[in-house]
Amino acid sequence: MILRIDRLGAELPPPSDPDPEGANAVQELMGGRFGEMSTLMNYTFQSLNFRGRQSVRPFYDLVANIAAKEYGHIGAGGAAITSMLTGADAREIVASGAPAHALKAGKGVLPIDSGGAPWTGDYVFSSGDLGENLTHNFFLETGARNGKLKVYETVDHPAARALTGYLIVRGGVHQVAYARALELLTGADLTKTFPMPRIPTDKIPECRPHLERGSHLTLYRFTPDDYKEVVAVFKGTHPETGGELRVEHPAPEGFPWPEEPAEKDVFAPDYAPGEIAEIAEKLRRDAGFKDDVGRRAA
Repeated sequence: MILRIDRLGAELPPPSDPDPEGANAVQELMGGRFGEMSTLMNYTFQSLNFRGRQSVRPFYDLVANIAAKEYGHIGAGGAAITSMLTGADAREIVASGAPAHALKAGKGVLPIDSGGAPWTGDYVFSSGDLGENLTHNFFLETGARNGKLKVYETVDHPAARALTGYLIVRGGVHQVAYARALELLTGADLTKTFPMPRIPTDKIPECRPHLERGSHLTLYRFTPDDYKEVVAVFKGTHPETGGELRVEHPAPEGFPWPEEPAEKDVFAPDYAPGEIAEIAEKLRRDAGFKDDVGRRAA
């Protein structure tokens, strides 16, 4: 079961000037080989296939808990891409090289990479061997952070910069977690390879707020009562900053989704969005909700 909370882990700016080409680049972080779809599905299937989970629960709890976090990364990535497409002319989107954003998604995100290729289950690695899986996951997180840095350097849209600053820091937590798990399981000290890739997060403005909050040191439990034994693995000091690693519960409250208006030229959400809004408002009143429900501020 997935407990879904209608908030984002990263605070994204409201929609501003559209950037279809930038949105297409950010798609690599969603549906690319090292994107959030890959991290989500790799860890999810590894947790589903985990044998002997009771006898080695600290390692199972680590993989399963990080899998839950990846749902949040998909939410933040999708919100950023949709925000970057808000207000763009549909013809410009088609001309930008990612026509599916307009023709298939109503100016929204899709499970594709920056070249338009769909995400594939072939990206999932779940061998059954714990050491092999953890090694793969460390490599996956390393490649993911490198991809986020490339997008940060090539896309200057505010939503893309806020997203990548957040993901670079949070992906680093997962990278440290898998390195520490491998060290405890095998004795191999992968933390000596840090920083890998060599990302100077303290020099990236969009990373600094997360570093100042200690987000790079913290693994959250995304569950009311489960996965408590993750503390047996995620411990010690951070290999780059020396700060003490910690597991916290509950997770932060998060931030509201950017409010994206209707896009009439692609019929999202319909030919007559105003009529849908009127219907929804009537249903809301009939159900006894206050007028401001659905429009909550941060």
